[in-house]
Amino acid sequence: MISEKISSKQVSDAKRMLSKAQSVAILTHMSPDGDALGSSLAMCHYLRTLGKEPVAVISPNRFPEFLNWLPGTEDILIYENSEQECNTIIASADLIICLDFNEEKRIGKVENALTGSPAKKLMIDHHLNPAAFPDLVISYPDSPSTAELVFRLICSMGDFNKISLPIAECIYTGMMTDTGNFSFNSNHIDTYNIIAELVGIGVDKDRIYNLVFNTYSADRMRLMGYCLYKKMKIYPEQHTALITLDRHELFRFNFTSGDAEGLVNLPLQIKDVYYSVFMREDKEKIKISFRSQGDRPVNEYASHYFNGGGHKNAAGGDNYETIEKAVKLFESTFKDYFNK
Repeated sequence: MISEKISSKQVSDAKRMLSKAQSVAILTHMSPDGDALGSSLAMCHYLRTLGKEPVAVISPNRFPEFLNWLPGTEDILIYENSEQECNTIIASADLIICLDFNEEKRIGKVENALTGSPAKKLMIDHHLNPAAFPDLVISYPDSPSTAELVFRLICSMGDFNKISLPIAECIYTGMMTDTGNFSFNSNHIDTYNIIAELVGIGVDKDRIYNLVFNTYSADRMRLMGYCLYKKMKIYPEQHTALITLDRHELFRFNFTSGDAEGLVNLPLQIKDVYYSVFMREDKEKIKISFRSQGDRPVNEYASHYFNGGGHKNAAGGDNYETIEKAVKLFESTFKDYFNK
C-alpha cells in the first residue's frame, strides 16, 4: 500500500491542466541528472499515451553520457545547441511543465523563454522554497525524488495502467540516482513499495544499475584516483573532506559531462567523515556539491554561503570568483557551522 501524498485538489487541478493542453514543453534544470531526465522523460512518454502532440523535452545543456540509454533521450532538445528552435517550441506551447527545479535561475538561459511565455505552467519538484511563477505547484521536499512524485501523480489521476516499461524505467532511474542508489533520503517504506510496482511492470533494476554506474571511462576512473590521492583534504575536527579540481586538471583527464557524478560521495566512505564537499571549476563559475550523513544538514550552509540549496544530505551551490577564493570562503565559514 502506497500512502497518498499529493493533495486531491492538486491532483484534480493537474488532471484538468493536462487534459486541456495539446502542445506541451517539458523543462528541467541545468546539467540535468538522473532525476531531472528520468522525471522529464517519464512525463513525456505518459503525455504521449494520452494523445498529446507535440510534446518536447528541453534541457538547458548536455546531459551525462551514462544516461543516453534512457528511452527517449534521442528526442531531447539541447537549448544551448538549438536556441531558436527551443524558443519557438516554448512560445507556442499551451502548457509548460517544470520538473526537478524550484526557481527560474536553475534553468540558465532558458529562463527568459519560460517567463515570457503566456502558457499555463505546472511545477513538480522536491526542493525547498519553490518559486511562485507556476499556475500550479506540486512541491514536496520530503520526497526523495521528483520521479517518485511523477509516479504518484500518474497513479493519483487513475492512470497506473498507462505506466509502460519505458515510463517505469525512467521513473526508477530518477529514484535510484537521486538517492545514491538508495543510500540516503530513502528510508521510506513507500519508496520500496513503488520500486516493487516498477519491478512488477518489468524494470530490471540490476541492468539499470549497471547502465548508470558501471559504464565510466578509464579517464574517469583515473580522475577518481587522482581526486582521492592528490586532491582530497581532511579536516578531522569537523569530520569533513574537501576535493577541488580546476579546469587544467579536468582537461588533463579528458573531462566530459557526467565524469564528476558521484565524486563528492567518495570521502563519506572514510570512517568518521560525515561531511563531503566537492568544488570544480566550470566555464563561468565554481560548481560546488555538498553531501552529509545522518542528521547533519548541508542545504542551509549551501544556501547561506554559496547561493545554493537542496536537500538535507545533498545540496549544491555556486561561486563566481576563483576556486582559491571559493576554498578560502569555505574554510573561513564551515568550521563553526559544521561543529554545531
